[in-house]
Amino acid sequence: MTDRNLAIVKIVSCVLVGIALIISGVEFYNHRNFKEPVVVGSGVTEVKTLGDYFAPLKGTINDTNIYIIDSGVPGGTAMLIGRSHPEEPATNLAAKIFVENAKLTKGRLIVVITANQSASRVTRPGDAYPMYYTIETPWGESKFRMGDRWSNPLDSWPDPEAYVHYPSGQLLAYMDIRNFNRTWPGRENGMITEQTNYAFMNLIREENVDIFIDLHEAELEYPVISTIVAHQKAADIAGLASMILTSTEFRIGMEFSPPSLHGLSHREVGDHSDAISLLFETPEPFLDRVRGITDEALLLTGKDEFVMTAGKFGLLYEKIDENGWPIDVRVGRHCSSTLMVIELWGDFNPGKEVVIEGVPRYDEVVSNGTGYYFHDPSKARTQDIYYE
Repeated sequence: MTDRNLAIVKIVSCVLVGIALIISGVEFYNHRNFKEPVVVGSGVTEVKTLGDYFAPLKGTINDTNIYIIDSGVPGGTAMLIGRSHPEEPATNLAAKIFVENAKLTKGRLIVVITANQSASRVTRPGDAYPMYYTIETPWGESKFRMGDRWSNPLDSWPDPEAYVHYPSGQLLAYMDIRNFNRTWPGRENGMITEQTNYAFMNLIREENVDIFIDLHEAELEYPVISTIVAHQKAADIAGLASMILTSTEFRIGMEFSPPSLHGLSHREVGDHSDAISLLFETPEPFLDRVRGITDEALLLTGKDEFVMTAGKFGLLYEKIDENGWPIDVRVGRHCSSTLMVIELWGDFNPGKEVVIEGVPRYDEVVSNGTGYYFHDPSKARTQDIYYE
């Protein structure tokens, strides 16, 4: 090849690389700035942001919406959060159902659809995640961002050589300083994920939250799956909820929060506030390492022949067959589990009930579909639309 031809090849290569960088940069920018509309239901009485509870977060990427549903009748206060890990979509979809449909006749419910906004605006490097997914509704498709387990490095950099959890001093994986469910109860002067947890702890204390529920999904290779993980203060309620749900709706277990494992919501919220704390896990084959193509279809249907094969060899902690684990099943489990635990809280604590109406249970979500319970933003009043 002559020097002239070599120069042409280099120039063309640089131009092609530049075009690829521009295209990918635009896609990353659009994903980071994509807004998901939420049409608040008539039960929502106030919408605050997390920055109202910790001023340094005001106006930052993690200054997320706090939806308050107040019956006006004295009772208890429950709190529900989704998208602690935004690669677990049943969590924010279930939380959105509560925001758009719940009405209370006693007590208060505080709902957070996106607990870690930063992590919802990036996908996992090297895993070929889809950037978006859509949910069918009676009025068309509703589009959502796909996210990651960890906060975006653009918002939290650099990671430390070793992450020392505060205040326990326990050593955790270095990247878990960006993991919303490894940084509870947070740190006032820490990295942004720690500050986010710190703000949530302020919220929990200031709003006198009685019962705190953190929604999650897990790979079938993970032993803590299809279960309620409960702080010791919530053990009786979690155990009874497990028995009732298993006998009436679907099989779900119960596990105790390990006292020596720090940074997780089911441990730290219970230890550092008056609230009882629980975490729910549903199966999400999309997260399994033995999966096939990581696309939107797998995310929503939960069907994968490779995960099924792993099950045949006894490598999984949850069953899977040709029906997979569809998103409606996972969302429905979270809806019913939340309603059951909150109902039992009222039974155990007379005078502090939180009575919720208008939210579908498992059978209804599976039958009608998740999108059936989402409202059409094009037909809503401007003042009723918020964005995640």
